[in-house]
Amino acid sequence: MKAYLQVSEVIDWQHPEIIKCSQQIALGHETPEAIAKACFEWVRDKICHSFDYQMNPVTCRASDVLHHKTGYCFAKSHLLAALLRANQIPTGFCYQRLSIDDQGAPYSLHGFNAIYLPKIGWYRVDARGNKAGVNAQFSPPYEQLAYKIQLPEEADFPTIFAEPLQIVVNTLQAQTTWDDMLRNLPDISLNFAKNYGLLP
Repeated sequence: MKAYLQVSEVIDWQHPEIIKCSQQIALGHETPEAIAKACFEWVRDKICHSFDYQMNPVTCRASDVLHHKTGYCFAKSHLLAALLRANQIPTGFCYQRLSIDDQGAPYSLHGFNAIYLPKIGWYRVDARGNKAGVNAQFSPPYEQLAYKIQLPEEADFPTIFAEPLQIVVNTLQAQTTWDDMLRNLPDISLNFAKNYGLLP
């Protein structure tokens, strides 16, 4: 589990503001499940999804997501991981491949988290932010993610990564505005998914 608690350049959970925020959210909650739920709901509801709110800048590092209060799904998953790791709760990264308009191509990766809960094991949550047609919740052991797979070229990848995919980090770091990011969303075709460790 050590890998899912580590600090890194992107998951910089030892940043003073991350530690402060993680302690404030955890206040009054005693179990890992209760702390995890509080952190999840805080990121889901308090950090604006960059596309939904058309907000800049494009964030990647957890502390930057917290500072600017905005991020794409990937960035929000980075912050949630940092807040949970700061509370010593192992957290990883999961990905789906989704149609951007639900009609087929183009496709994009979608990022969210898996949290290790002592009584349940790995439990996946999606803090992208709810809106019409999206209702992600924390209700273990039942999983309620933001999106379901609907098309043959879409995928729900089983791997739980200890660090975000490098293609995701590179894409976030290369864009500066929400609309630039929208035009350059990272994608990995199913043919290449094994190369990235997304499929066994």
